[in-house]
Amino acid sequence: MNAPLRRVAISVLVLFTLLIVNVNYIQVVRSDELRNDTGNTRVLTEEYDRERGSINVAGTEIATSVATEDRLTYLRQYPQGELYAAVTGYYSLVYGNTQMERAANDILSGNDARLFARRLADLFTGRDPSGGDVVLTLDPAVQEAAMAGLEGVTGAVVALEPSTGAVLGMASTPSFDPNLLSSHDPQAIRDYWAQLGDASPDPRLNRATSDNFPPGSVFKVIVSAAALSSGEYTPDTVIPAPDTLTLPGTSTELENFGGSRCSSTGEQPLIDALTISCNTAFAQLGIDLGEDRVREMAEAFGMDGEDREIPLPVVGSSMGDPENDAQLGVSSIGQQDVRMTPLQAAMVAAAVGNDGTLMEPHLIDQLRAPDLSVIDETDAEELGQPVTPEVAGQLTEMMESVVANGSGRAARIPGVTVAGKTGTAEVGNDAPDHNWFIGFAPADDPQIAVAVFVANGGGTGGDVSAPIARQVMQAHLEGQG
Repeated sequence: MNAPLRRVAISVLVLFTLLIVNVNYIQVVRSDELRNDTGNTRVLTEEYDRERGSINVAGTEIATSVATEDRLTYLRQYPQGELYAAVTGYYSLVYGNTQMERAANDILSGNDARLFARRLADLFTGRDPSGGDVVLTLDPAVQEAAMAGLEGVTGAVVALEPSTGAVLGMASTPSFDPNLLSSHDPQAIRDYWAQLGDASPDPRLNRATSDNFPPGSVFKVIVSAAALSSGEYTPDTVIPAPDTLTLPGTSTELENFGGSRCSSTGEQPLIDALTISCNTAFAQLGIDLGEDRVREMAEAFGMDGEDREIPLPVVGSSMGDPENDAQLGVSSIGQQDVRMTPLQAAMVAAAVGNDGTLMEPHLIDQLRAPDLSVIDETDAEELGQPVTPEVAGQLTEMMESVVANGSGRAARIPGVTVAGKTGTAEVGNDAPDHNWFIGFAPADDPQIAVAVFVANGGGTGGDVSAPIARQVMQAHLEGQG
């Protein structure tokens, strides 16, 4: 073989080798990644030939598939659309899937390994294959109350069962209609997608889990927990509460909300400082405790900066990294770089209400095969013990005072003792404040813990968020009989 032919042969051999390597890389190494890519419409098209399982809440299908007569055998529908959109997400021919449609895709599509026997039986019997069902922990009354309370505002509500971590409600506004993203008309889907993309804020974002925000005075519960856990403080310990506080190493004067006075004497019991949400008292308290104690407590409650799955993806919450005592003081009132998701805020309330034990939040109650047999069930799981039962009892006493005598009066429920904490967070750039409320009820036997977040509400947590929390807690308690 002469030199030119030899070079051509070698080049062809190299190209074939590269082709074989690439094919193996795609089919073996990247197979799972490509199959799970939400933009892989080929996989979605194949799945449309199989009846997708339903997503259920309290015996009602909130996501279901119906037979059609077009080229795609089944159409995904969401009977209550916007009410549950933050949880279900969408299942779209053009844009893939999100939220529970994505998190539970294997069971819903019928590809889960636990359905292998069913798929094998389908193959031999000629039965049409179908996916399994997902049963959620949500309480419809809680969900409806949350969405009604958030009507007309941008925000989120998360409600948890303190003893188990079951998610009783998860709402985010503004919402969207997932039906318009799951149609079989690609152009109509793209038109609605563009409409959502042009909206501000984006309705597709689940604000309960997908973003974090400055919590303001809600963070004072964690600082209180750190103080009580140190053994150096009780609810009745008198602490400094000046009209203004000069932050260490600066000339900056920290004021109380609206320039108000916390105490005529410049000091007050810790329980009173939380009741009226005294900024200067908690800024000084955080400085006196030190960053290590405050951070340790924040992380014990789950604010470790790590993302989690419930199984919806949840971004991390963190107290940030204060560089000095001045920043620590501002962080201690939930400002500076402190960030919480509404889910994390609800976890703080739930842990206090559960005698100091933090439970793993979960949205899925059961997974069912197409024949409705249960193939998996979620067990309650402890995440940790941020505070002792004794400290949890002290925090509950202080949070009861917030609702009975202080900034959280609008969360009162007739005949029920409610424990809670308000939060009003500055966001800068002359934007209206964020408004928060966290709490649980009944305080002596908590059945529900809630966090309400209203973005740029412009008022206070007590005025804006506490009434929504009351409606949500009351809806659940009335349903419990």
